Amino acid sequence: DMRVLKKYVAFVTLSLSLSLSLSPIDAFTGHHSSLLTRRSVCRRLAPPTNEDTPTDFGDVGFVLLAGGKGSRMKASVPKQFLSLRNVPVLHHSLDLFLARLPAHAASCGKSGPPHVVLVMDPMYQGEYESFVSKYDGRLVFANPGLERQGSVKNGLEKLIEVAGDSCQYVAVHDSARPLVTIKEISDVVSDAKECGAAVLGVPCKATIKESGDGETVLRTIPRSRLWEVHTPQVIKIDTLLRGFAKVEAEDLEVTDDVSIVEALGEQVKLTLGEYTNLKITTPEDMDVAEAILAERNAHPSNILT
Repeated sequence: DMRVLKKYVAFVTLSLSLSLSLSPIDAFTGHHSSLLTRRSVCRRLAPPTNEDTPTDFGDVGFVLLAGGKGSRMKASVPKQFLSLRNVPVLHHSLDLFLARLPAHAASCGKSGPPHVVLVMDPMYQGEYESFVSKYDGRLVFANPGLERQGSVKNGLEKLIEVAGDSCQYVAVHDSARPLVTIKEISDVVSDAKECGAAVLGVPCKATIKESGDGETVLRTIPRSRLWEVHTPQVIKIDTLLRGFAKVEAEDLEVTDDVSIVEALGEQVKLTLGEYTNLKITTPEDMDVAEAILAERNAHPSNILT
C-alpha cells in the first residue's frame, strides 16, 4: 500500500544519503553534484571543534518538552506517545538523556546531566512514575504552559527548584525530535559554554520566497544567510531568566528559546547539526524516522549516534 511504499522510498533515500554524505532531501532529489561534503560544510560554516575534548554535562540540566497535542498527526494520542521502533517517540529522548548520554560522559571521565525535567500534561505523568524511581530521582515533572514559552518557563523553574545553583545551563529539547545524537548534544553544549547560548541548526537548502499577500512572490530571500534551527537549544540559566523578564515586561512575541536571548541583544552561536534531526510533525515524518533508526541499527558503527 501507499504507506509501505513511502517507508521504502524513505529507507532508500536515507541509505543513498548516508553513502554519499548527503541529506535525505538531496539524495532523494538528486541535487548532490554541486554540494559540499559534510566535512567541508563543517569547515566552511562553523569553526572546527576539538573532538578530543569531551564535554562535561555536570552543570547542564535538560528540559524535555512533551506537552504538545500533535494535531497535524491526526492520531488518537499526542505524537510523543506514538510508537517509533516499538517504543513511544518520547522514550527515545528519555533513554538518550537519562541513560546513553550519562554513560558516554562517564566513559570519558565526565559527568552526565544531573536532572531532566519532563514537561508533560499531568494526566500522563502517573504513567511515567516508574522512570523517576528507575533513574534515582534524576527525572522530575513540570506542567506545560499554554504555549511553548510557558512550558519552557515552567520547566526552567522546576529545574532551579531541584538543582539550585548546581546547574548553570539549561538545554531545552522537543520530544518530537527523537533522532538527535550525542555528538550534536555535545557540540551545542560546548558552544553554549563558550558563548552563553547556542542552538543546533543546519543551512537551509530550499529556496525561500517571501509573500506579502500569500498569493504572489514579494522577493527571494538569500539562502546563504538562512539556517533551519533544531533542538536542543542551550542557554545559560541567568541569561534565560533575564530574557524571560524582558519578554514579559515588554510583551514580546518569541518563537523559540534562543529568540529570548536575541531579545536581550546578546549573541547566540549556531552549532552545525545533522539534517536527520527532524521534527516529527506529520505521518510521513514517522516513516522517515523509522528508516533513519533502521539504518542506524543496521550499521551501529558510530557510538555517538
